[in-house]
Amino acid sequence: MRAVLLTGHGGPERLEHRDDVATPEPGPGQLLVRVGAGALNNTDIWTREGAYGLPGAPEALAGWRGPVSFPRIQGGDVAGVVESAGAGVPGDRIGRRVLVDPAEYRDEGPHAPPVGLLGSEYDGGFAEYVLVADRQAHDVTDSPLSDEELAALPIAYGTAMGMLERAGVTGGEKVLVTGASGGVGLAVVQLAAARGAEVLAITSGGKEEEVRAAGACRVALRGSADLVERIGDFAPEKADAVADVVGGPQLGRLLPLLRDDGRCVVAGAIARAVIEFDLRRLYLHNLSLIGSSMHTRAHFAELVAAARSGRPRPRVAESYSLDEVHLAQRRFREGDYVGKIVVVP
Repeated sequence: MRAVLLTGHGGPERLEHRDDVATPEPGPGQLLVRVGAGALNNTDIWTREGAYGLPGAPEALAGWRGPVSFPRIQGGDVAGVVESAGAGVPGDRIGRRVLVDPAEYRDEGPHAPPVGLLGSEYDGGFAEYVLVADRQAHDVTDSPLSDEELAALPIAYGTAMGMLERAGVTGGEKVLVTGASGGVGLAVVQLAAARGAEVLAITSGGKEEEVRAAGACRVALRGSADLVERIGDFAPEKADAVADVVGGPQLGRLLPLLRDDGRCVVAGAIARAVIEFDLRRLYLHNLSLIGSSMHTRAHFAELVAAARSGRPRPRVAESYSLDEVHLAQRRFREGDYVGKIVVVP
């Protein structure tokens, strides 16, 4: 089969397009899925670069759960059709359209955290076929969404759903969302607005209309001199929650904008991973600082229901072919688009 192999940590040159990779065969309880579309995420970039660090060694080259085994087929987001099934899997699964949950969980509980990821700890969807456990592949045959739209959902919308659930965001609350034009940020805007929250989205210039269309009540430009004033106009009595997918020094500037007992949930560090902030702002105001990595089984079940209904509809910014994954990753780094970049075999 055709596939893109990540051969080691480094730049896009470490991605190798091959047409002679052995097609995996499903074992007991497994499915072979013919990939209809995959999507790109920060996880793919950071895994290639080895940018996750290790506890006590933030500069160490590592994947999100530690060392990565090479070669690795990246791509955690997969939508496709079941090609074949292993022993113990019902035969009527073959031919069904599925959305793949990319996570391996700590245990069988509905709220267990993820401890492994397709495309990181296991071979993923930047290939013609991917091998997954039967329980990971959810039937979305009747979804009105295209394969490209479905592939935009798992990691971005799963992460967004996990952030909102862990922060307990509810209708009527005022929420600040950073990085609002990216895959996760735009998903947070859509899902928070669908809950009835009022969203102030922070983004870069030229993307305001798309972010408003996703459900933001107000939009503020990142780095603008009057950002704090704009947020103050939006939430004179301070915000209820911050959903931060950017990280970096701005985290310390956002915490004082939360009301007492407010919550800040963080699911990214693209601006900088190691920062300083004033701990007094945290404990004196009884704030909650929450780390959120992806979703749980319960979150993903909600996401599958959304996929079947066609709401929300993800915004697909650009599509690339399998032999253009290196170009897609370069484009992802540029960031001057709104929504998701997808890969179609």
